[in-house]
Amino acid sequence: MCLMGMVVQTVFALALVIFAVLSKRDGFDHSALGVGVFAGLGALIWLALAIVFDQHRRERIESIEAATLAEAGGVSTSVFQTSEELRPAARRLAGLHKYFVPIVSLVVAGVLGGLGAYLIWHFRDLMKGTATGFAAPAEWVSYAGLIMGAVIAALGFVLARYTAGMAKQPAWENLRGGSAFAAGTAVLALLLAVGHGTQLWRSDIVLRYLPYVVGGFLLLIGAEVLLNFVMGAYRPRRPGEIPRAAFDSRLLSFVAAPDRIAQSISDAINYQLGFDVTGGWFYKLLSKMVAPLALAGVAIVWLLSCIAVVGPHERAMVLRFGRPVGGELGPGHHFKMPWPIDTVYVPEYFEKDSQGRDLVAGRTVTGLRMTELGTRATASNEPILWTNDHPGEEVNQYVRARAEEIAPAPAEGAARPGSEPAALRKDELVDLAIVSLELPLHYVVSDVSRFDRLAAPPQREPLLRAVAKREITRYLRSVNLDQVLGKGRREVGEALRQRVQTAFDTLNGEGAGVRVVYLGIAGAHPPKDTAKSFEIVVQADQRKQANLQAAEADKIVSLTQSVGDVRLADEIVRELDELEAVRTRGADDAQIAAQEFAVQGLIERAGGTSADTLARARAERWATHMSVRGRAARYLGQLALYEAAPTVFLTNQYFDAMRHLTTDARLIIVGDRGSTRYDVDLTDKELNSNVFGTERDDPEAR
Repeated sequence: MCLMGMVVQTVFALALVIFAVLSKRDGFDHSALGVGVFAGLGALIWLALAIVFDQHRRERIESIEAATLAEAGGVSTSVFQTSEELRPAARRLAGLHKYFVPIVSLVVAGVLGGLGAYLIWHFRDLMKGTATGFAAPAEWVSYAGLIMGAVIAALGFVLARYTAGMAKQPAWENLRGGSAFAAGTAVLALLLAVGHGTQLWRSDIVLRYLPYVVGGFLLLIGAEVLLNFVMGAYRPRRPGEIPRAAFDSRLLSFVAAPDRIAQSISDAINYQLGFDVTGGWFYKLLSKMVAPLALAGVAIVWLLSCIAVVGPHERAMVLRFGRPVGGELGPGHHFKMPWPIDTVYVPEYFEKDSQGRDLVAGRTVTGLRMTELGTRATASNEPILWTNDHPGEEVNQYVRARAEEIAPAPAEGAARPGSEPAALRKDELVDLAIVSLELPLHYVVSDVSRFDRLAAPPQREPLLRAVAKREITRYLRSVNLDQVLGKGRREVGEALRQRVQTAFDTLNGEGAGVRVVYLGIAGAHPPKDTAKSFEIVVQADQRKQANLQAAEADKIVSLTQSVGDVRLADEIVRELDELEAVRTRGADDAQIAAQEFAVQGLIERAGGTSADTLARARAERWATHMSVRGRAARYLGQLALYEAAPTVFLTNQYFDAMRHLTTDARLIIVGDRGSTRYDVDLTDKELNSNVFGTERDDPEAR
């Protein structure tokens, strides 16, 4: 029986592991892999029990031979040999129970605990509702998992029940360990079948959390085996008692033989209360009504499936034998036909994980959805520069390089999806420029039925993204680089939104049931390698603007210093231009003087350095005029004096000239006759005089 159980469990384990490998493109189906490992450990336990029971058989044969020899009056061949030395099979049996079975138990506990902890840790985000690592299987995988799980559950339960019945014999009690693991394999296989069965009915709730449930189950059984090992080491035994293996799970034994557990509980209750509870009329009546009550409970639960509850963030459809009936169901309670006639279906919302796998993020079609059609925006807080690295792959677009080839944006409904832009002919050679764009698409589901019929759940958003990218590529060939990088982004984004909405409305001949809320250019930059060349042009333009602003500032400063007011300066410049025009036309002096007078009046009223210069010039002119006038008046007075007394006038003029000439000079007056004596004092008065200096440097040398 142990060898047959080993073969059956081995077949179970191989089938589950192969299914786990084939049902996933990347990695394994961790749920099926965990059940397969559990079945493989069951095969190991059956093998260990086969070895132990074979040794029991050998020990019994040896015991019978020893008893026969003793009855025949046989004696030992040596006086030094004891009865134990004549029974090596018994010694080997004791060694198996003392070392082999505990080692197998510890291996089983370690594998169960390690695999269970790995599954719980790997799928720990399930408790947070993020469902990391879950991907909906293909339809053939669900069918295969349903059939295989049901077959393994049925065969495993039959094997467990049969061996549990054999374990009622005292000599075969250790069969309970293999029976328990067969029952555990049946339970896990049944859960796997239920999960894939519900997946076929468009519900992934069981498969989503099955890895976590399997991990907890393995961890629980591993902890129980370890606890049995510790308690078995301190449990006293009667002589000749066969020790119970640590891998003999009490929890799984309840599944394999519930009648024995129920009988034990009944005996314990009867013993504690002092009378036979199970023999009373109420217990017998209750035991007779268990089946009707269970059927009534199942019927009530089945009738409760007539009530459907749609969450506040969901919109659903009613499927009658898989076909939609009626309209959309909004949030709240709704009545329908019972399962499986009618089912309520809420479309799935898929997201991509870090490995690119489709994950079910939830079941809802409400709220705003966003997908990126171009380069992904930078998530860091660093300044957004053209030379910064963007997360993920750069998505480049082709636009026209020259502004004269711009095509006007199409009107609402005028552009048809698939039509070529009017400004681009097939035989036209166009200079194209490469630019990387951030194109976020925000949309909402407006019609659940159309959206559900659009494509398979994981393919809806990729299909919408592909259609939108096609329209973007076609339209961007009609715009130029200045529009994309400059102030034309808003118009380009609105045109893109209209074209994409028109394309969505023509999908499947009835529309995708999607309304585009926003599509625009959130960011634009040239390729990173050519960004420096673009920045040179931008920097030159910035320097030009800076020089213009600096010149404007210098203009304001100069005009303010000159005339005190910029507005008056502009008016003065206009009057000066008018003065130049008057002179150019050859006007008479009166007109020129009048215009000059007008300019002079404006300058004097404005103030500033110009008005100050005019005031100084007027003062100098007045001083010069008055000086010349005074000299003229003095000359007339001198002429009158000369005419009145010429000799006196000339004498006064002579002496005035002599007085002017002899001022600050040494004057020696000598007579006309006699000798003249000169006394010269050659003594140096200042020893520190500058003998090399000039008259300009030394006043005494003059």
